[in-house]
Amino acid sequence: MLRKLLFRQAPRAYRFLSTQSTLPLLSKCSVFSYCSSSRPEIPHSNSIEHLEDQPTNTISIDRSGLYSPPEHSHEPSSDSELVKHLKGIIKFRGGPISVAEYMEEVLTNPKAGFYINRDVFGAEGDFITSPEVSQMFGEMVGVWAMCLWEQMGQPKRVNLVELGPGRGTLMADLLRGASKFKNFTESLHIHMVECSPALQKLQHQSLKCMDEENTSEGVDKRSLSTLAGTPVSWHATLEQVPFGLPTIIIAHEFYDALPVHQFQRGSRGWCEKMIDVTEDSSFHFVLSPQPTPATLYLMKRCKWAVPKEVEKLNQIEVCPKAMDLTSTLAKRIGVDGGGALIIDYGLNGVVSDSLQAIRKHKFVNILDDPGSADLSAYVDFASIKHSAEEASDDVSVHGPITQSEFLGSLGINFRVEALLQNCTDEQAEALRTGYWRLVGDGEAPFWEGPEEQVPIGMGTRYMAMAIVNKKQGIPIPFQ
Repeated sequence: MLRKLLFRQAPRAYRFLSTQSTLPLLSKCSVFSYCSSSRPEIPHSNSIEHLEDQPTNTISIDRSGLYSPPEHSHEPSSDSELVKHLKGIIKFRGGPISVAEYMEEVLTNPKAGFYINRDVFGAEGDFITSPEVSQMFGEMVGVWAMCLWEQMGQPKRVNLVELGPGRGTLMADLLRGASKFKNFTESLHIHMVECSPALQKLQHQSLKCMDEENTSEGVDKRSLSTLAGTPVSWHATLEQVPFGLPTIIIAHEFYDALPVHQFQRGSRGWCEKMIDVTEDSSFHFVLSPQPTPATLYLMKRCKWAVPKEVEKLNQIEVCPKAMDLTSTLAKRIGVDGGGALIIDYGLNGVVSDSLQAIRKHKFVNILDDPGSADLSAYVDFASIKHSAEEASDDVSVHGPITQSEFLGSLGINFRVEALLQNCTDEQAEALRTGYWRLVGDGEAPFWEGPEEQVPIGMGTRYMAMAIVNKKQGIPIPFQ
């Protein structure tokens, strides 16, 4: 029944600009070894070269095997604080940093990170996410959460956690849609995992929170969302969310922002791609001459792959933080009960070279003016599945399925039909446009407006996966 719930709020319209990827379909691989040569040839040997076999006195950096990076879009007149900080790290270490370290500093540096001190979402920001496209997205995620809560036995107390909540739009729409189901909303304690003070303030506003002052010493003030009378807490990390209660976790477009390590194949195996400073003080890519700590995660990822899955690839991305985060989620769900919903763009297999930068809805060079553009990479859903299954025998993993399948099975078609019955012509156009962007594939066939504004469907480019406690059975709509 919950899959076909029809809520009664008025629609909301937003503009969306597609970020279509040119990532090619992946081919297959067998073994890997470690690189100390400059020629990007595929090795013919089927043996793995061990760490202790590598020279330890090499100090040169191998640059010749790299693909030529595109030119910077512009020359900054002076270095920003973040650029100075990055160059300072490289100078202090006496060598390059990994792509993952660069990505993490660019996005979450406490003083100058892209996400930290500003609102980057929406038409006036750098990109638009599904919750900003239409209220229906958050409502359907709310239906999924209520269905899972029912499968859990309708517990009286539940932690509802969102990782990287953006403006708080998804959670606000979820609570508005679910507000009539008092047994569900009264069981919730919402936990927003957000490291940005600026975004925390926006989330506080979106959830229409009121702060209650406590008179007891040592007790933090409590926030209450007036949308559904639900307590709300903020945390910098998932580990700060209290244990001991069944937990429902939502990770929408969170995994794609986790830092990735990039590896490139040379004549003797895989070298990690690093970032260094040239003589003219600009950033450029180099190859590590020695195995790096992230090589252990590359070994794990290759172990999970079928023998020929990455044989023809010259580059591979691995995301250690995604693997570790998934292990943490799975262990918590296995012990406390509940489940996690992950929605993102990615592949159900090994990812090659997908890292991209978006500034003001346009693709730019990832080394150009760091801190001014969003960096993201394709999510390796197969890696998430393996990480969860290895972490806990008490969880099951379901999916991925396309976003179109996920939203359609939860009843978005019924929801849009109900909204179209009570709206203006302008609102109806916004509803149809938002619906297509959420579930469609490619350009909308019904569009009659300016060509540069044609809605691009995300229905097949985004995928959904669920990790749940085995005792609860198979979650909707993954049956």
